Amino acid sequence: MRKKTTIPELLQMKREARRIAVLTAYDYPTARLLDGAGVDILLVGDSAAVVFGGHETTLPMTMDEMLYHLKAVVRARPKALVVADMPFMACQSGEAEALKNCGRMLKEGGAEAVKIEGGTNMARIIRAVTEMDIPVMGHVGLTPQSVHRMGGYKVQGRKDHAERIIEDAHAVQEAGAFALVLEGIPAKLAARITETLDIPTIGIGAGPDCSGQVLVIHDILGLCEKYSPKFVKRYADLGPIITEAARQYVSEVKDGIFPTEEHSFT
Repeated sequence: MRKKTTIPELLQMKREARRIAVLTAYDYPTARLLDGAGVDILLVGDSAAVVFGGHETTLPMTMDEMLYHLKAVVRARPKALVVADMPFMACQSGEAEALKNCGRMLKEGGAEAVKIEGGTNMARIIRAVTEMDIPVMGHVGLTPQSVHRMGGYKVQGRKDHAERIIEDAHAVQEAGAFALVLEGIPAKLAARITETLDIPTIGIGAGPDCSGQVLVIHDILGLCEKYSPKFVKRYADLGPIITEAARQYVSEVKDGIFPTEEHSFT
């Protein structure tokens, strides 16, 4: 029987070079299905703002909206570790606000860890949160909440900027994070960071040498047409299947074919 994934287990996977599989989830049925597939971590991402809510960026996501999605995922009682993204401005306003909001994710939402974007600039906040025994997954490189500063969703850490990403990664580890997402950075840089850190790295657009990988579930299922990043591999194309099923339903309703006696009560 599959055991519950824990943070000590993830650290052991890093030491033993066992790869970690992470996917996003925003609702109960998806969480149940992904957990059944053996995912190690379910990330309730603020990416829901884009793929679920239709926004152009993750910035509009609120704490209440994150808690709604988180609670739905937790109701699936997954064996995977459930990590909740901290939305924009949930932690940036200072330690007291960060502790309150991260605490809500565990106390109200049922998360087992939180994810905080930022490197050296957020190390103080990460340290304060981890000192209160709230596990933190870090996130450096292309950080979507910094999209305006970066001038869009662009690869980070090229040329002379690589050292800054390395500094960010080590600052997050030293602040107490148990894992680190590396997003949108050159593969060689990600490999270098992974080799020098004691905690696992989770790559997204960071090459094959990270400790694990994460992708957005809507992207791998072909359900989001807003963006098509180079790092995404589409494992299914459900969009046309859903559209065709709905088309058949509409046609049968209009033609009086559905419902039949089989779908009616006597």
